[in-house]
Parts: sequence; C-alpha cells; structure tokens
Amino acid sequence: MTSSFVRIEALRAHVGRVASVRGWVTHLRSSGKVAFIVLRDGTGVLQSVIVKNNVAPEVWERFQQLTVETSIAVTGELREDARSPGGVEMSAVALEIIGPSPTDYPIQPKEHGVDFLLDHRHLWLRSRRQRAIARVRNEVEQAIHDFFYERGFLRVDTPILTAAIGERSGLFATEYFDEGTAFLAQTGQLYGEAAAAAFGKIYTFGPTFRAEKSKTRRHLTEFWMIEPEVAWNDSNDNMRLQEEFVAYLVRRALDRCAEELKELERDTSPLERVVPPFPRIAYTEAVEILKKKGSTIQWGDDLGAEDEALLVEDHDRPIFIFNYPKEAKAFYMKENPEDPRTVLCDDCLAPEGYGEIIGGSQREDDYDKLVQRIKAEGLPMAAYGWYLDLRKYGTFTHAGFGLGLERTVAWICGTPHIREVIAFPRLMNRLAP
Repeated sequence: MTSSFVRIEALRAHVGRVASVRGWVTHLRSSGKVAFIVLRDGTGVLQSVIVKNNVAPEVWERFQQLTVETSIAVTGELREDARSPGGVEMSAVALEIIGPSPTDYPIQPKEHGVDFLLDHRHLWLRSRRQRAIARVRNEVEQAIHDFFYERGFLRVDTPILTAAIGERSGLFATEYFDEGTAFLAQTGQLYGEAAAAAFGKIYTFGPTFRAEKSKTRRHLTEFWMIEPEVAWNDSNDNMRLQEEFVAYLVRRALDRCAEELKELERDTSPLERVVPPFPRIAYTEAVEILKKKGSTIQWGDDLGAEDEALLVEDHDRPIFIFNYPKEAKAFYMKENPEDPRTVLCDDCLAPEGYGEIIGGSQREDDYDKLVQRIKAEGLPMAAYGWYLDLRKYGTFTHAGFGLGLERTVAWICGTPHIREVIAFPRLMNRLAP
C-alpha cells in the first residue's frame, strides 16, 4: 500500500487505505500501551491511535515528545469510527515531528481574560470556537458575492484613500503627497453612485474606517462593508432588496454551517424565522412606541442601542425603521417630499439585541438641494465637484445601502462582541497583533 498526504476533510474517501496527514496536535493522552493524538489541519480534526506493540520504538519515543500545537505528520490505515471526530480514525504506524512546540504554549484549557486572548490573537485563532466563527464568516462572504452575481450586479472596487467623505463620523487622515489631506474611506457609497449611473446595479465590498472613540461591543475602527447601489430604485425598492439579501445570507449560513453553529451553541430557531417581509416602522411612530416603553427619546434624536433593543423586542425577525429626521442623517439622503423634516432612509435592525446591521437611503437627486446640504454640513465644495456631476449630467432616482459584515456575522453566530468575527480586530485601543 502506498501513502500520500491527504487533507482531513477528504479522509472518508481513503477509508481502508494507508494515508499520511499533516497537522497540529490539539490533544494527547496515553494509557502506557495505547496513545491517542488528536490533530487538526484547518480542514478538520482527526484522531490517531498508536499501539505501542505495533510500532517501531522510535515512533513511541516521538509520541513521548509531543506537546500541544506541535506540528506533525502521521501515517496509518484509516477506518470508519462514528465516535471519532469526522467519523474517521487512523491506526498510526509512523509519526514525524515537523515543528516542536514548547510546553509554555500561552493559551491553556482554562479561563483567560479577553485582553490576554486579544494579545495572543494570532494563536487564539487556532481554537475551535474561533475556527467555527471564521468558517461562518467565510460562508457569508461567499453568499454575498453569489447573491449579487445571481442578480446581475457588477462588483466595483472603490478607493480606500479619498478626499470626499460620506458621513459625519470621525475620519482617519493622512497627508497625500502634494494633494493635501486624504482620508481613509468610511464608505464606498459615493463612488458606487457614479458606478450605478454607468452599470445600472453594482455593489462594493471592502474595508472601511471610522475614527470614532467607541468602545462598545458593536464597534470596530476597521470593518468590512457591502454597499449595493441601484439605478431607478426608490426607498421602498431599497428595503425590499435589503430584506431579500439578509434572508439569503441567514439561510445560507443555516444550510451550510450547521456544524459550526452547533459548535458555537447557537440557538438557530430565531434565525429560521428570518424571512421577508420585515416589519416597517416610520421613525415618528417608533418615537411614540419608545415613549410608551419608558424611553426619554424626543423627536429628532437618533436611536441609541437601548432604543433599538426596545423596538425589536416585539418582533421575531429584523425590522425597518424608516424616514429619520434630516438633521440626524447624512447629506446625500433624499428629502422626503411628504415631510421635508425627514429623509427617505432606513435602518435595518437585527433582533436579539444586535441592533443596526444596515443603513440605507434613496439618494438626493436634485442638484440644488444637494448643494444646499453640502454647504449646510460645512463640507469642502471642491471635493464634491465630481459627485455633483452625477446630478448635473443626467440625474436619476437611485438608492442603496451598507451592510456591516461583522455585525451581521456576529448576529448569525450569536457572538456577543464583534471583535471575535474578524481575524485581527482593530479597536480604538488595539493596533496589534
């Protein structure tokens, strides 16, 4: 029989044959005559059994040298075993140590503080929980691309360095050669609007940056946003697209990440109820609901996390809050013709306390009104000349939204803090590793 290196995920196809597997040790135990090695290779987990009397003395000696996270290669015959992880077990006859691991591996099977784990994030990623979260995120990212591809959207990659800003929140600034100050993008939306005029329906998917001094479980300084923009869509069309999109992502995770969600001990029954249509509540009505629930909110205030939680507690799926006051929202949002105090926008709030996962709006397509809003915000008019051209040369009704990837994945996983759903989180007090 010949052996070859096989990924653990593919071992079922090799049952009854000899194969070699490379990976990292996660667990070790021995009775003195029989030894068990559990190893992972990133695609799965395998248990290998070494019987002392059936292997060469040097193989048994190498087992004695193993520690957690040692990288090894094991060779042996594979057999089905329902009790083993992955349903396959190996009877090992050969063992090679590739990379030793000292006995002082920092992350031990005990409680560690969050700061300690974040300091060792490069190693924390190896844990079962973190691997499960990463796989859900990966599936959600693929589902995002599939959703838009199936609907004929074009992906457009927008600049990270820009002179034009889209929101009022804090910005990271840097000097840009002889061009003055540039900012790390907090949204790709403005460029997405230009692309929508060229291609009809587009989406952007990339990192965004906000220099807000926020320490909540819902904020990162660097995060990923998905921002579709659709020509001829109005605010109602925009909300329909959002609910279809969110339901698609949740369904995809349920269908393809069942094992990962089980590892995360996620109660999936709330996710099963995420189907369109989502309830829609006008901002003015939301304020009245909140007052009845004891909130001190006044008309004109933006919604806080506690307000959002109060609004969703009566619903079993995400909800829309739409048509916020103009002063609470960005300059590019379309003035509501039925109530000029408000703009045609919406927030999509996830249940279970996760809050806003989407912010969207119909865009202001009136040139003069857009100029007024830019001036009112005190923004540099010169930086928006190209943006105003979109209204000057063939203005058009259009709408779009931004979905925060980390907030969405945190909700799907049932993870309380979004710092766990990105490989290397950037927080206001953390720039490493």
